[in-house]
Amino acid sequence: MNQKIKISYKTNNILIDKISMQDNIEILKDTNFIMKLFSKKKYADVYFHSGNLDENSIENILNAKMTIVNCFALMNEVIAKTKISHEKIKVIYPSVDIEYKKNKDVKHKLCEELEIDVKNKIILFTAKNFKTSGVKEFLEICSSISYEDFKAIVAGDKQQIRALQFQIPKYQKLQDKIILLEDYKNMNDLFLASDIFILPTYNKTFAANIIKAMYCRCAVFVSIDNDAKEIVDVFASMDSPTDASMSFKLDAILKGKDDLKLIKKENRKLASEFSLENNLTKFNTIMDNI
Repeated sequence: MNQKIKISYKTNNILIDKISMQDNIEILKDTNFIMKLFSKKKYADVYFHSGNLDENSIENILNAKMTIVNCFALMNEVIAKTKISHEKIKVIYPSVDIEYKKNKDVKHKLCEELEIDVKNKIILFTAKNFKTSGVKEFLEICSSISYEDFKAIVAGDKQQIRALQFQIPKYQKLQDKIILLEDYKNMNDLFLASDIFILPTYNKTFAANIIKAMYCRCAVFVSIDNDAKEIVDVFASMDSPTDASMSFKLDAILKGKDDLKLIKKENRKLASEFSLENNLTKFNTIMDNI
């Protein structure tokens, strides 16, 4: 292909970074206000859309040969609002690009670092915005389970962790079980060491950490409000961020060693489909057909 394919996007990601390295790709940059006034706007051949469907996004979608979104819920929303044909939009789920290590080795190292018993199951919560991602709901869920041998880890930036410290005394049952990690350096190892990742989020936008956790062999739970529900089974879907059945579900898999092991294995297998290399291959296959 001699002519370069022009790409634009609403939000950058690791797949777009990888694509931009290809010789047949040209990334269209946003022009400044003055240039917009005196030059004709250029539209991309391929537009990557994520998040809210605003006027600028709609304009780019309508003028692109192909639009790529990160889930089917978003694809359906785009089609409903823009009336573009199904042939002009494709789904590529968020990419995962992590050096995979043996979970047992990583967990032993983390438990030594945090001075906790390696026999404890680790339940993880992390997010950019604690409040909208359901940190309070996460703590309520962990307080409600009867299984004893676990540690609940909450990892985030300094500001959020400091604010959360004032809330922890409310959760009496978690006093010896909760670990707050501030600006933790190696988040990938934290996912690899964990057994369960829970995200009782109120956000709709696809939570890429669900794929990351699955890839790292975690059992996952995500609220049905989030678009990531598409890639998990019914058991892993929460009816709401305050789903009352979560304590029963968690106790069941924490006490059922074989069940947890099977879920981890299946999650790893599914999430491997969304590796950066696999998604790059999907993208190039789509490009061959436009």
